[in-house]
Amino acid sequence: MVKIGIICEGLTEFILMQSETFRAFLINHNIELVNTINAGGAGNLLPHNITGYIDILEKAGAQKIIILTDLDQDVCITKTKERISARTQDIVIIAVKQIEAWFLACTPAMQTLLKDPTFTFSLPEDENTPFQTINNLLTAQTGRGIGRGAGGKIKLVTRMLACGMDISKAATHPACPSARYFIEKIKGLTSL
Repeated sequence: MVKIGIICEGLTEFILMQSETFRAFLINHNIELVNTINAGGAGNLLPHNITGYIDILEKAGAQKIIILTDLDQDVCITKTKERISARTQDIVIIAVKQIEAWFLACTPAMQTLLKDPTFTFSLPEDENTPFQTINNLLTAQTGRGIGRGAGGKIKLVTRMLACGMDISKAATHPACPSARYFIEKIKGLTSL
């Protein structure tokens, strides 16, 4: 069994990585998650911080380190990876443009959330602020949004998980390559 540690940008990613659905996915692929660290913002994913996080994860038994962050307003994935300056043996995953785009790509969970079995979203990674897009869809469909700021994001990820949010389902969306890349990299760990 491959043991991994994850360093993620924020609380939304942290909750998603700690979810039963994601842990079951890992177990099904012979992977054990030893620990997840919430860096508390993309600005904290810098070399001088990451070194300490990696030490913690490796002391916990992690054989591979995954770093998960958002592209946000960065020009490209390469620039974001350069900013992080991870070690070559670590895997850096960039959610385009934000992790909530993966929510938009998980069609079954979005259909349940919006109570609309016909819902689809054609280009989730083209949304600059997918959290706000989902909030607007909820308001239009149900008359109530999810809230704002960090509290709203925590409510959203919790509700999405309750609705069946599954990164492996988001990865099947034809216009969500960053989720697909994440899943492929995780699956590839067992062939190392």
